[in-house]
Amino acid sequence: MADPSPHNQPFPPFIELLSVDSTNNYARGLVHAGMAQHGTAVFAHEQTAGRGQKGRVWEAGQNMDILLTVILKPLPGQVWQAFKMSAGIALATADFFSKYAGDETKIKWPNDIYWQDRKAGGILIENIVSQPLPVKGGISPVNENRDWTLAGIGININQVKFPENLSNPVSLKQITGKYFDPLELARELAALVTARFETLDAADDLHERYNQLLYKKGQQVKLKKGNRVFEARIDGVSAEGQLQVFTSIPESLDSGEVEWQLQP
Repeated sequence: MADPSPHNQPFPPFIELLSVDSTNNYARGLVHAGMAQHGTAVFAHEQTAGRGQKGRVWEAGQNMDILLTVILKPLPGQVWQAFKMSAGIALATADFFSKYAGDETKIKWPNDIYWQDRKAGGILIENIVSQPLPVKGGISPVNENRDWTLAGIGININQVKFPENLSNPVSLKQITGKYFDPLELARELAALVTARFETLDAADDLHERYNQLLYKKGQQVKLKKGNRVFEARIDGVSAEGQLQVFTSIPESLDSGEVEWQLQP
């Protein structure tokens, strides 16, 4: 009998768009229309209303960036393992970028790709989680077969000029001096992300590898939590995805409650 795993689907679609508001929005529409399968990738040559972490806008012109969303099918229970999924996607993206940019590629917690002290890309992960539905006599159980993960990835490829409001950006062209085809790179990245996602449960070194690539690990940085700006040493990231720092005492910080205060 064939393996019914949603990960055993050959040749997932790769959708190429000339322009779109957001590849994540387009991918979400595919899921809701029942047209998605594990590994489906959505690539756009231009994006007009892309979003990054905390709702930041990510706009891009023609053939300048990788603008990509990979639709992934979590196995039962995986959608609740947020850091494991996030770390796997970030590691696949960092491994891809370092192939071209070298081993100065790092992961800035939680989901940015940095080269030296400059931002090369970002990742926005969104989960579509099934909800219990009202039925006669009560509510239906949650159907985990309807859970999906959208891995939205933006990477600077061919830019040499950036908007002034961006802090310390860098592109692959600036690093290497070479022009790249974003479409071909996006195909490669989509395959890497999908393959890494399929091995999450077997990846015993996932947490260790993430910490090995952690940006500013062992260094003093400025962070902001609420109205408090403070210096802290970056010690690592916990298995639950909290940033572990040391001020005068060890502290664990959640994503979303703290901001980096990096110097331009």
